[in-house]
Amino acid sequence: MKFFNNIKTLEQLKKEYHKLVMKHHPDVGGKEELMKEINNEYEKLFDIVKNRHINKEGEYYDKKTNEASSEFIELINELLKLNHINIEIIGSFVWVSGDTKPHKEKLKGLGLRWHKKKMCWYLSPDGYRRFGKSEYTMDDIRNMYGVQFNKSVKTKELK
Repeated sequence: MKFFNNIKTLEQLKKEYHKLVMKHHPDVGGKEELMKEINNEYEKLFDIVKNRHINKEGEYYDKKTNEASSEFIELINELLKLNHINIEIIGSFVWVSGDTKPHKEKLKGLGLRWHKKKMCWYLSPDGYRRFGKSEYTMDDIRNMYGVQFNKSVKTKELK
């Protein structure tokens, strides 16, 4: 694989795809042909790892997913069209923060939900059910999954 190396789970694939998109997508100054290559490789690898996951303890498990490879690609492409937002892939969730108020209806249309305590939007995996009553901050969640928030990962103003 040219773009995705040592990918073992769907979460790792999505996280790496997000990084590549933020670097190479035409809307952020990248080349369309390169993005097509990345998308093709993502779709091939998606079929291999789509049912393989990792939990917050770092343990691997298998769980069938009904998601299609194109769904995540389309979601990220649509989010990139929104200005002044931050996109994070943490575990199997997509989190969107920043100046989201002007994009409220679009975010709802993409299936994201508002988390009033965390003050950001999120998309959970299909069929996700929360267990336990523990409340975690965004920093707690990032730490559980080994993610550092990077303020520079923002969509750029389209000209």
